[in-house]
Amino acid sequence: MKIVIPGGTGQVGTILNRALTAAGHDVVVLTRRPVRDREVRWDGESPGPWAAEIDGSDVVVNLAGRSVNCRYTAANLRAMMDSRVRSTRVVGEAIAAAARPPRVWLQMSTATVYSHRFDAPNDEATGVLGGAEPGVPGYWAYSVEIAKAWEGAQERADTPDTRKVSLRTAMVMSPGRGGVFDTLLRMARLGLGGPIGGGAQYVSWIHDRDFVRAVEFLTERDDLAGPVNLAAPAPLPQRTFMRVLRAAWGVPVGLPATRWMAELGAFALRSDTELLLKSRRVVPGRLLEAGFAFDHAQWPEAADDLVRRARGGPAPHAGLTQPPSA
Repeated sequence: MKIVIPGGTGQVGTILNRALTAAGHDVVVLTRRPVRDREVRWDGESPGPWAAEIDGSDVVVNLAGRSVNCRYTAANLRAMMDSRVRSTRVVGEAIAAAARPPRVWLQMSTATVYSHRFDAPNDEATGVLGGAEPGVPGYWAYSVEIAKAWEGAQERADTPDTRKVSLRTAMVMSPGRGGVFDTLLRMARLGLGGPIGGGAQYVSWIHDRDFVRAVEFLTERDDLAGPVNLAAPAPLPQRTFMRVLRAAWGVPVGLPATRWMAELGAFALRSDTELLLKSRRVVPGRLLEAGFAFDHAQWPEAADDLVRRARGGPAPHAGLTQPPSA
């Protein structure tokens, strides 16, 4: 198949590109700064010659959007909104104008669309969308509005011959440098991997290889459209999540952090505390109902695998490297 990935040079896009290419697919990445073979220039907001790559393709997986790993200033929040909505809109325009449109358009979204809650998990059918929770910073509501606008731009696209799926994705855990797992592991190794703000907030996550497998699954399942949660079925409180990660690496102690300490740490990392303090209790209702089986459903086993790979250890199955889609 020919698969086009707008915004495919980030960590998640690199994971997906590598796996799909290894599986024998023709993968084209749309990027502002093409440097490799099969990378094509686009600006993420206006039509251009890049649209010819979408015409005749089989699948589009749009990952474009400004990284959320930044300080949530007014300017950065606006850039997140604009980059997501504009790139989604122009991808939809390219699909609508194609003589041979792709059969499926997988659009990146986020589990942040759900409310900050502890009492029950959020699935696609019964989950509560966020934005009106009491006692949380006001700008958290803007993050939810970004997610809603992102999905809305895909919903409004006039692409009747293309199935549309919105990927409400939890944190993708990969051992690669610079990703969320790398950051959390670095905190644990420095002895800082304890409870943050009490640690009761839920962490939703998905192993990188299950993320790839879920994308492949949704590509093939013609009966699935609309929002789909891409998250492992067992979210867990942050204090437990980090305790398991420390055990996987062999760090016995993790210092706790109050909310104000988390603010200082996030400032130093040029990130934001919403990524640490919001309770994202998200479960993959539709994937499980459709028969998708997670290879890494529980965090202890997933953490062990990710730590082994981060250490450069041998792959399973007699030391043979398995493609991520296997």
